[in-house]
Amino acid sequence: MRLKEILKKIVENKESVLLSDKQQDWEASVLLEKLSEPMLKTEAYLQPGLYIAEIDDGGYLGRVLYKIKQKTEED
Repeated sequence: MRLKEILKKIVENKESVLLSDKQQDWEASVLLEKLSEPMLKTEAYLQPGLYIAEIDDGGYLGRVLYKIKQKTEED
């Protein structure tokens, strides 16, 4: 599955989560708008409730792209 498909699924399901990289927290819809097409085409794996990780050329999980955080009322 590609990162774009994962982000669309989160948006369509109206999941109350933020995606956290090393710099800040993001809404999935914002990432869909801001990320480059090459980045959105990245093969990725969603571990629900935990993370979205890149899949490397060998088919193994690579680096964690985003940690999944539950939204709070403050967010």
